Amino acid sequence: MPPRRSAHVQGASSSSGSSTGLGTGSSPAPGSASARSGSLPSPPALDSPDLSSGDSGSDFEDTLRLHRKRRPHRAPSHGPVSKRPRRREPSGDGSSLAASKPEQNTLFEAVRSAKIAVETVVDDWLETYKQDRETGFLELVNFIIRSCGCRGMVTLKMFRHLQNSEIIQQLTEKFEEDSAEYPLSLGTQPWRRFRAAFCELVAAVVRRCQYSVVYDEFLMDALISLLTGLSDSQVRAFRHTSTLAAMKLMTALVNVALGVSLHQENNQRQYETERSKGPGRRATDKLEALREKHRELQEQQEEIENMMNAIFKGIFVHRYRDVVPEIRAICMEELGTWMKSYTASFLTDGYLKYIGWTLHDKQREVRLQCVKALQGLYCHRDTAAHMELFTSRFKTRMVSMVLDKEPDVAVEVVKLLTLMLENTEEVLTEEDCQNVYPVVYVSSRVLASAAGLFLYRRLLDPQREAGREPSRDGDNRIFFRLLLAFFIESELHEHAAYLVDSLWDCAGPRLRDWETISALLLEESPTKGLADRQEKALVEILAASVVQAAEGQPPVGRSLAKKPSARERKAQAEERIRLTHCLIPALPQLLAKFSADAEKAAPLLEVLRCFDLSIYCTGRLEKHLELVLGQLQEVVEKHTGQAVLEAASRALHALCNPELALHGRGDLVRSRLADQLADKFHQEVTELLQGPAQASSLDEEEVYSMAATLKRISILFNAHDLTPWQLFKPCTQLLQRALDTGEVPPQVVVPAITCLHFHILWELSRLPSTDVPQEQLQSLKTRVTSFCSLCQSCLSDVDAGIREQAFMVLSDLLLVFGPQLPRDGREALAPLVLLPDAGLQSQLAAFLMDHVFHHACSHEELLAMGTSPLRIPEVSPGMPVPPLSPPVSTEDSENHIEELHQRRVLLAGFCKLIIYGVLELSAASDVFKHYAKFYSDYGDIIKETLNCTRQIDRQEWARTLLLSLQQLMTELLLQQGPEIRTAEAFLEIRDLARRFSLLFSLQQLRNRPALLSMHKEGIQFAFQEPPGPGLPPLNLPFLEVLSEFSPRLLRPDKALLLAYLEKMHQEQRWLAPQDVPWPSLVTYRNSLQPQEEGGSVNSRSTAPRPPPGSAAKRPRIDAPSEHPDSSPWPSSRLPSPALTSTMLRGGPRPPLTWPPTRDPGSDPGLLQSSSLSHRRSGVNRLSLMVEEEEEEMMIEEESSEEDTPEQDRTLLAPEDQLRDLFDSTILGIEDPSPHRTSERGTLAAQSSSVPVYCCYKSKSGGDWLPGPCCLAMVNK
Repeated sequence: MPPRRSAHVQGASSSSGSSTGLGTGSSPAPGSASARSGSLPSPPALDSPDLSSGDSGSDFEDTLRLHRKRRPHRAPSHGPVSKRPRRREPSGDGSSLAASKPEQNTLFEAVRSAKIAVETVVDDWLETYKQDRETGFLELVNFIIRSCGCRGMVTLKMFRHLQNSEIIQQLTEKFEEDSAEYPLSLGTQPWRRFRAAFCELVAAVVRRCQYSVVYDEFLMDALISLLTGLSDSQVRAFRHTSTLAAMKLMTALVNVALGVSLHQENNQRQYETERSKGPGRRATDKLEALREKHRELQEQQEEIENMMNAIFKGIFVHRYRDVVPEIRAICMEELGTWMKSYTASFLTDGYLKYIGWTLHDKQREVRLQCVKALQGLYCHRDTAAHMELFTSRFKTRMVSMVLDKEPDVAVEVVKLLTLMLENTEEVLTEEDCQNVYPVVYVSSRVLASAAGLFLYRRLLDPQREAGREPSRDGDNRIFFRLLLAFFIESELHEHAAYLVDSLWDCAGPRLRDWETISALLLEESPTKGLADRQEKALVEILAASVVQAAEGQPPVGRSLAKKPSARERKAQAEERIRLTHCLIPALPQLLAKFSADAEKAAPLLEVLRCFDLSIYCTGRLEKHLELVLGQLQEVVEKHTGQAVLEAASRALHALCNPELALHGRGDLVRSRLADQLADKFHQEVTELLQGPAQASSLDEEEVYSMAATLKRISILFNAHDLTPWQLFKPCTQLLQRALDTGEVPPQVVVPAITCLHFHILWELSRLPSTDVPQEQLQSLKTRVTSFCSLCQSCLSDVDAGIREQAFMVLSDLLLVFGPQLPRDGREALAPLVLLPDAGLQSQLAAFLMDHVFHHACSHEELLAMGTSPLRIPEVSPGMPVPPLSPPVSTEDSENHIEELHQRRVLLAGFCKLIIYGVLELSAASDVFKHYAKFYSDYGDIIKETLNCTRQIDRQEWARTLLLSLQQLMTELLLQQGPEIRTAEAFLEIRDLARRFSLLFSLQQLRNRPALLSMHKEGIQFAFQEPPGPGLPPLNLPFLEVLSEFSPRLLRPDKALLLAYLEKMHQEQRWLAPQDVPWPSLVTYRNSLQPQEEGGSVNSRSTAPRPPPGSAAKRPRIDAPSEHPDSSPWPSSRLPSPALTSTMLRGGPRPPLTWPPTRDPGSDPGLLQSSSLSHRRSGVNRLSLMVEEEEEEMMIEEESSEEDTPEQDRTLLAPEDQLRDLFDSTILGIEDPSPHRTSERGTLAAQSSSVPVYCCYKSKSGGDWLPGPCCLAMVNK
């Protein structure tokens, strides 16, 4: 091989001539100041309008030439790095890719097999390179090409005769990719290992070559040139793989530069030491050797810095804004590594600005890597001190990211702010911290724990300022006082359990200081004691801490990240024993002090339930047990509140556990309480039932006494068997008197119904599974029948509390005594099965329609009223978030929440009757038809009902869906007459049908009979008898509703239905004018026309339809919808139940104004219905539901096939419990798609090679918000 010119590192602008060979790259000019200084060229300042020459131009630039100055003490290097353009040779054996059967690359196969250590592989390759560097280099190049997923290879002839761009062009043309996947895009375990080994190999190459080969003016120059060209490729695999290799190569070079810098410092120190010696002791030869070593190290440093400069300007400044988020994330991750490793050169504002800009990235992984990179910088005080300008410029963005829509990003941001709090001086203001404090109440436990650590470091750590060793008791007193001050003054949330859980990981030992808490609560000093609000808050914190320590479970709505280990369970058991020993003596004193206050007594009784109660016996603490039982009895006799009585009932149940040695003492107290309450109740009922006029003569005190007695009995009945006290007969007489005369107060009737309900359930639980006496069965059957008859009569009571209690009790009894009662070895109980008659079914359905599906304050209106514990605005990744606003809580809004919760309970009870076969499946039509209109309130319950009933009978389930639509259609015709096609209510019916059609997206073969049956019956319904000659059938517009299901049909079925439609049309053609076609018939006929693979001319795109009233809405009248989503579900062939309403219906509903008014500041694409409307527009809601529902239903379709209808299901989803509205779902719910813009910003710049997260400008005309592609717009 003829010798070639040695390569030199010199810069070339993007406007220079043609690039040359594999030895190209990008670096500063040889005579530049940065090259002479021996340090990395400083990037532009943070607000400089020009980043660098490498920042301009296209992402696909010409490759840059690498040059270095020739060192006189080294021999010229053989092997080309930069080459002159040469004429191509006609021979084709080496100028094209061997893509069909590529030679195996030893490096690639060794790395992929993972059978040989990477260091060994690199050592073998290095030996090959030293023998023939061109062969060794090509082996490394082909390893990178194979790692891209390309089966082609670069031959020696290609390397010698082709330019970089020509080689990459041939690799691109003959890539022959079978799919979009390539090694780095695969997530399986073998390929994840390959990715790690790939990165390790690149680093090992530099590490093994750092003392000689790196400076041979061939390997690194040619490799950087190749990676620069590949990183500009339009092939994602090339771009992704080469960028990863380049960034890892840069990281390895940074480590080499750091080592060279340390050698320089040592050399300089040795030189100064030798020079400082006297003339007689100074070694001239050693000084000369040190000077020569210094020059050599200086040259090495310059060469390494030129290589790094070429990679940074040639690759990083283009790829950090790549359209692929993974590539952008790689750049940010490695940039953070460089800054942390080589702070002297990289920890400058010119490099920090890239991280600051990319904090606004739309994609989760990019923002996450930016935050992690900043964590590595703020974790040390010395590096954090160099970031004042960056902190001042981007602190607002970092604080706003606490509410990032991605929980893992928010967690890392809170950790970052904690590091800033610890390692910077007063950078975070109190206003900034106020944005972090509320996060301790979110539903994500990881995020809440991170915020808890921030809160602890900022406010609750008494030693943060003092810096002294804590004195256990006194220090914890300060901690609890600070915690109480935060909990009370913040007024962010009422539940102490969430605050305790958030602080458990960082302040657990302090929260478990039971002695200090007890001493604070028992403090009687007027100066050192606690105020009433502080005592109440501390009691709640004590109860929450005890539950957390004893059970080891977070509060409702939060879940543990992992299951506790055996060691953790052992520690938990030991902690439970310790807290029991500590609190057993203190609990009677606490109850004696706070028993008069129900809000304080209830949490203290919950503490008793968490004790290891066996210690009362083993520790000879019977005296304390007697005191506790006496206080418990006093609490029951003194209070009537629901919460405190339930807590007392649970505590007494724990003390009456037969497994306890001292359970007899608990039984004695329970019997004593039951005797007192039963005697008092019998006496009061006897007085009430003495005469017909006696009830009306009861004064308020007597009514209150009877209601309080019944309430205590009903709550105790829930956990204790009180059937021996014979309460069924007097309660039945009381309920019968209430129905006959209506003079018994509701506050007496409701607990009486509850007592009867529990009495029946306890009797059922006491029956044996086999050989049941017929007398017991007949007695229980009679009681159940009579009680259900009384409850059925209560459904029409004027009092809402009585109606709702009767409905819930009826639902539970019908479920318990339903068809599943005799199963699982209980066949002897078959005579007890209770099936509702037609009248009861009708009354239950009518109750549902009158009291559940009626207009009420919706979920969105509740949020607008400020009923959420904390109102949090939606978060856009590209925009800062405004600070949290305090809640606006009113009594009316709280009542609305309670009413909504109660209605959800009623609906869930009815749906369970359908799921478990108590009610006919067709009864579900009264629920399904309200799916869209009441989606925000009951959508999760109805969706689960659809999912469960799907398994019963698919065909009958489809008929039930059809029946729902038919009922809505009939109601609309009765209200508005035949001209309904343009009515808003008709559009809502069509959208509901489209919503139902999504359920048939999957498993078309299984859905085929159900769909055919649905279409056939729908056609028959549409072609009913017309009102007169020349007029279309009244139900003909139903064909448009039916057309929403047409896209789910198979092509042969469409032809079959089209023939059936023509047959039905022929029978009534004489009624239709020949020159005026029926529009609904035309629409449905078009929906049945055969479609090409790309879609029919009559079918619309799969995008969600615009809201009604928009210009794009009109074509849907004449075209079917098509949405490829969601799943099918089951049913059964049953007639529609008769509807007997218990409420007088009003006249026809007045039409709503259209378009609805927009909420100022809302997304212009989302129309909101008027707050005065009695019915919410299902069209708008459906357009919002489609995207989030389709994927979820597809998942449900796959998982529900394995479920059985008998399986216990939770119908109330967590997102609609409305108990903790401050959860992770509020922390940003926008689509992560890069095509969505922020509500508070407008897109300012976009190009084909730059993602849309560039820059934003507030609508109010404020400052530009910096983005990665905005080069000079900071504070424009």
